[in-house]
Amino acid sequence: MITTVNPYTGENLLSYEEDTPATIEAKLQKAQRRYDSWKSTSFQERTDLVRNLGSVLDKNKSQYARQMALEMGKPISQGKGEIDKCVWLCNYYADHGPGFLNNEQFETEYYKSYVTYEPIGVVLAVMPWNYPFWQVMRFIVPSLIAGNVGVLKHASSIMGCALLLEQLFEEAGFPTGCFTSLIISGSKIEPVVKNPIVKAVTLTGSKPAGSAVAQVAGSEIKKSVLELGGNNALVVFDDAQIDQAVDTCLNARYQNTGQSCIAGKRLLLQSAIADDFLTKLTEKVRHLKSGDPLKEETYIGVMARADLAQELQEQLQKSIEMGATLHLGGHRDHAYFEPTILTGVTSDMPVFQEETFGPLLAVTIFEEEQEAVELVNNSKFGLGVSLFSENTDRLEKLVPQFKDGAVFINEKVSSHPNLPFGGTGISGYGRELSRYGIREFVNIKTVVVQHY
Repeated sequence: MITTVNPYTGENLLSYEEDTPATIEAKLQKAQRRYDSWKSTSFQERTDLVRNLGSVLDKNKSQYARQMALEMGKPISQGKGEIDKCVWLCNYYADHGPGFLNNEQFETEYYKSYVTYEPIGVVLAVMPWNYPFWQVMRFIVPSLIAGNVGVLKHASSIMGCALLLEQLFEEAGFPTGCFTSLIISGSKIEPVVKNPIVKAVTLTGSKPAGSAVAQVAGSEIKKSVLELGGNNALVVFDDAQIDQAVDTCLNARYQNTGQSCIAGKRLLLQSAIADDFLTKLTEKVRHLKSGDPLKEETYIGVMARADLAQELQEQLQKSIEMGATLHLGGHRDHAYFEPTILTGVTSDMPVFQEETFGPLLAVTIFEEEQEAVELVNNSKFGLGVSLFSENTDRLEKLVPQFKDGAVFINEKVSSHPNLPFGGTGISGYGRELSRYGIREFVNIKTVVVQHY
């Protein structure tokens, strides 16, 4: 059985009986049969259904946000924002998806040569708990537009969200089998990846989970896309607009109670503005509203599980033992972790080198521009970096020096339907969203025509 728990109250929510191997096989077979017909549907039919999907999401927004609050502690107002973003995604791909898959002509010595983008079949998604709807939607919507169908293995702690997602597609009018949720724990995923019906796999999650799934997929010669952890830096130079940068950094770190791969986790401040910036940031963090995730005014809820909060506390304590200073916060109560700022952080400390998946911000001071670049790159992760300065021309010249998958200037790193999303290093490989994401799980077929 899989039992979900409310991290705010500690109460058990519901228990779900896991799918047996026979049930899993039946679900995969149904998905395959659906693909055999879905791949021949018109773009018009697919986009009409995707638009309807967005409408149903919007209609049921409060219900979905409440389920996220109950199962993983997301403040309900932020849950509604997550659903709004899913609606945006649906409309974006309904408008642009078919165009991303148009045949592409090439000039060669042949009479005619071009590339087609064709579906490949059943795609498996292994998704995390931190954005229960958004992470799934950004995989499945472009996949369906491309003519594939999807099977989801969602995080066990949010099984209610997983089943709501399946109901969502039914209510939107998608044929049965276009989207299927598996009720299984992580230990049962290997045979699903190996199943010949599954043609590719995408995973959003931790490095160990990504490594394990990619290894299995690789052994079967199946395409995989990994969107893993991040250790993003927020770099504030001495000519930045301080007030605007404070607000952006606050949101970048503490939104979703800090539980985001693209959250700004390392704050790098140029020494000339460090005191002023930290004073203003501290005052705003101190007034963040913590409390019941079901209340609209709550900004900081609880972390998704008590053991995750304990891991963050251990990273904090080890870094303090190595010489860091607890500037603000640091208190933990079961799954609740107080918004925290740690100063005097050096590059050898856990809060600098490891991903801190919760409301903890690690502050490091730098003197010169090149020192900042080296600090940013001193990480095995490579998801994104935010730079703050009025001199945007200077910052654009720095862009090639960063190894990350994204550089945002005077903005927090975020995912946008029209922009590719993904990282380097142990942050994973492949891209989601934009024209690049929809082409990850297609057969890029070369066609040559010659006249004699």
